[in-house]
Order: sequence, then structure tokens, then C-alpha cells
Amino acid sequence: METGRLVVGRVGGKSTVTRCFSKYPLKFIIPTKAGRSEIDAVWIYTLTYGGGIVSGDCISVDLTVEDGCTAVLTTQASTKVYKSVALKCSEQMMEARIGSDALLVVIPDPVTCFSTARYSQKQIFRMVGDSSLLIVDWITSGRHESGEKWDFGLYKSTNHIYLDTKPMFLDTVLLENTSVSSIGERMQDYQVIAMVILLGPKLKEIQNQIQEDVKKMMSEQLRAPSIGGISVSKACNSDRYTKPSLIASCSPFGPKGTGVVVRIAATTTESVYRFLHHQLAGMESMLGLCPYQ
Repeated sequence: METGRLVVGRVGGKSTVTRCFSKYPLKFIIPTKAGRSEIDAVWIYTLTYGGGIVSGDCISVDLTVEDGCTAVLTTQASTKVYKSVALKCSEQMMEARIGSDALLVVIPDPVTCFSTARYSQKQIFRMVGDSSLLIVDWITSGRHESGEKWDFGLYKSTNHIYLDTKPMFLDTVLLENTSVSSIGERMQDYQVIAMVILLGPKLKEIQNQIQEDVKKMMSEQLRAPSIGGISVSKACNSDRYTKPSLIASCSPFGPKGTGVVVRIAATTTESVYRFLHHQLAGMESMLGLCPYQ
């Protein structure tokens, strides 16, 4: 059952929310001043009553961004998923349609799953040839202050992008504790995983820049130091090599590499915030505010 519906259209030559509906446990906040007034972009904040998603909650959102409009969908804080009761899974679903020459930016704070939580989300984006899309999808290991690290039961995040009705990007991230190994054992020291998707003509410059930055950053971090001309990996004291605090990779997708997906693993949430803020700083001229400022 649908719990939220949004339509962004043009009113008086500016992007405006023309339809907004939500019901428990979902609520939308649409501030009149989220960025510079001369920038044509509408910001929409989602929140849940009680500050999180409880076991068995099912949230479904329908979003339309009409031709020539710019919309930003974000959150006020991390999405908290509380403990699972009787193995019930909390679910979120969004289907978005992006019109011609339109831009949709989905930049939430990370998902934080509490101990034993089970959570699944699915996002479907339907685009036309000249629309643009930016998605940030990320999760933390849990509540560090309570000693919870990857202590939840299930996390599943699915993103599907269709361009002119044809599938262009189909991706699922699945983290689940098994009898063979726990999520924590597989993740080792890394406490955050994230994915950034950039697609469309309005984001081409940022795509190019982020690919160059990630290539340079990882070539510097992963270059093995040498001792007397011998790589540390071949030296006896190889314990001097430390894993990078943030690992990132870039991969093009779509016809002629029109889209880019960036995957990130990091030891701290703060390092991912800094990465996103730096890499998406060029969005300020389009959104009126720098993401993750």
C-alpha cells in the first residue's frame, strides 16, 4: 500500500512540489529555503515518526519529477532500523519517474541497522534519454557506542534504473549472517559501505572528475611502500603495510559509458561524509546547496 506520493512540476517557471501525500509512518518536509533562492531546485526531506523504522514497517513512495525540473530527496538524519521481532523484515520501496531534461538527486544519510534488525529496500528509477540521476546508497555497521558492529540479521538494497523502458543498471547489495560466517567477519575492519551512481548529461563533468580523483587516490594509497628497492609485500617486515581507511572504485555503465558507479568501503562514517562532500561539491550550482555540507 502506498504511504507517500510526490509530484514535482513547474509553477511560475520554477521547480515546485505540486502534489504531496504521506501517511504513517512516513512524513515529508519541504522547506521554502533549502538553498540559494535563485537556483531552480526543490529539496524534499523524508522522516519517520519515532525516528526510525520498526519491525514489520512497509513504506512505499511514488515520485514523479516532470520535464525540466530539479528535485533533491534527502533525510534529516540516518535511517534507523530497529530490532526485528519474530524475524519480521522492515521494507522501503520507491518508484521514481524522471522527465525530459530533469534531474533527480537522492542523497540520504546512511542506514543504521540495530542488533537483529532485518531490512530490505528497493528503488526503481525510470528515465528518458536526456534526464539525469544521482543516487547515494550507504549503510553503517551499526551503533558503535553500544558495541554493535554488523550485528543485524539482514540488509538488502536493490537499485534498478531503466532508460527509455530498457533496463540499464540492475544492482543488489545483500548482507546476511550465515552459519558459515558473520557479516562482521567478512567486513573485517570496514564499518561503512556505500555506492554512488551518476548518470545523465547534467552530471557528465562530475562523473569525469570523480573518476580521475578516485583513480589518483587509490593509486597513491595502494602503492606498496618499498624498503631498499624491495616492495614491502616481499619484505620480511610486511606488517608495516596498513590497509587504507577508505577504498573506492569506479566503473562506467550504460551505452558508451554514459553512467558511472562508485563503490566505497571505509573504516569511519566521517571519512565517507568527507568524500561525498568533496566529490559532489560541484552540485552546488545546480542544487543551491552542496550535498553533505
